Amino acid sequence: MEQTVLASVPEVFARRVGPARGLAEDAEKVARACHDMATRFHSGGRLIVFGNGEAATDAQHIAVEFVHPVIVGKRALPSFSLTGDVATITGIASETGFEDVFAHQLRHLAAPQDMALGVSTDGDCANVLEALETAKELGLLTLALVGGDGGQIARSTAVDHVLIARSADPRVVKEVHVTTYHILWELVHVFFEQPGVLDPKVVA
Repeated sequence: MEQTVLASVPEVFARRVGPARGLAEDAEKVARACHDMATRFHSGGRLIVFGNGEAATDAQHIAVEFVHPVIVGKRALPSFSLTGDVATITGIASETGFEDVFAHQLRHLAAPQDMALGVSTDGDCANVLEALETAKELGLLTLALVGGDGGQIARSTAVDHVLIARSADPRVVKEVHVTTYHILWELVHVFFEQPGVLDPKVVA
């Protein structure tokens, strides 16, 4: 049995190499997304995050990273998740369907200068896609963290920035997403800390 376990070790690590390299190769895409996010934050925008299942907890994690930085001295930036209010989610779902649970909230809570970030392991979550399309119609900057081949979300013209964790393994996708959104947080702050990058008034 020990030999069987040891034989599995290289394969377990190998599954993570390609997706991790893919994220590194997407450095410019990530940086462009962060610049657009920093610009929106600088103009008073808020980051609104959503997803289903495990991605719902990622959405909450992302929101708290921005609004309550764990690194002392880093600026708190306005962000909230649409996944935490069970009464609102079930109320909308019972009246207009589960596909509308995030889009409905955006229609009533979002402002044009805000940002919408959808998280989907396979890129095919109908309610995440509907919310991103609604956000685009409302004038928000739209971003998506997806897995696999990106699914319908990656193919939608409503999404300004799509970052794909290229793996069919949902565990690996989640791991890459966690790294990605920590990088998003860090690079947004890098833009804020460079005077003149956003406009002449920007100072850390």
